[in-house]
Amino acid sequence: MNRWSIRLFILLVCVVGFPFRSPAPFVYTPGEGWTYEPVGGDKNWQQSTARDQLGVAKAAFDKKEYSIAYKAAKRVVRVWDKSDYVPQAQYLAARCQEEQGKDEKAFKEYQKLIEKYPKIDNYQEVLQRQAAIADKYLAGKWFKLWGVIPFFPSMDKTADMYTKIVKNGPYSTIAPTAQMNIGKAREKQKDYPLAVKAYETAADRYHDRPEIAADAIYRAGVVYDKQAKTAEYDQTTAGQAINTFTDFMTLYPNDKRTDDAQKKITSLKLEQARGNYQIARFYEKHHKWNGALVYYNEVLVHDPNSPYATQARERIDALKAKTQPKT
Repeated sequence: MNRWSIRLFILLVCVVGFPFRSPAPFVYTPGEGWTYEPVGGDKNWQQSTARDQLGVAKAAFDKKEYSIAYKAAKRVVRVWDKSDYVPQAQYLAARCQEEQGKDEKAFKEYQKLIEKYPKIDNYQEVLQRQAAIADKYLAGKWFKLWGVIPFFPSMDKTADMYTKIVKNGPYSTIAPTAQMNIGKAREKQKDYPLAVKAYETAADRYHDRPEIAADAIYRAGVVYDKQAKTAEYDQTTAGQAINTFTDFMTLYPNDKRTDDAQKKITSLKLEQARGNYQIARFYEKHHKWNGALVYYNEVLVHDPNSPYATQARERIDALKAKTQPKT
């Protein structure tokens, strides 16, 4: 073993065997582990009581020294986990992250606070802060890889944030909007079944709040309409869209969007008629007369006043003349 190897071995033994406080930037505290101390930073941020430790955190926060405030607050949570000062410290830790623009971490810190202390006095404020953070991601803010590198927007993670907010307080003042925003996130994600589910949940759960319920039913109809128009036209989903818009118009006849809902219904029925007419033509082309008659009749059922209905009647008469036995 050479001279440098021996020195390294002795140094390692000293570090492991005799824990000590290291000069900046890393400090080891027995029972607490390592903490980062910036060069020239306040060496007296650690206190011997929870109250004094929280005082340090508050003072640092007021001075906008968020790094010191955060680690001082988290030390209260870690060292005095049964103390009455812990909820305040946990809240302050979340605020520090939020003030530094670390929104995803702040949301998680607020979530820890709510899950462990659901009866805190500023419960509503915490929910509002969580909602404000989620709103940023709904607007397109990128989530960070390893909490550092802006990596990608994610409507899936955004919807999860809103889901937590609703679960935290399903009948709070924040929850109805949060539930609607789950639908908006899924809609942006183009996950239409989950978007409809979110809107239908909002309509059902908050039926006693007409402005929320009306918007939820209308949005569900819009999403069904979008889903129906993806890839091949989905007749079943188109029917669900028509039913949803019809429910909306029946329940909220004075809503300013009823005219738009009616236009969408008209458009959907016309598209249904067109789809059935094309299917009927396919059957007729292949001499499947009975199948053709079924779908020509469907055209009349869905939209009897459409141009396709006129053509369908003509084809029905022609097919009957062709298929009925001559007397």
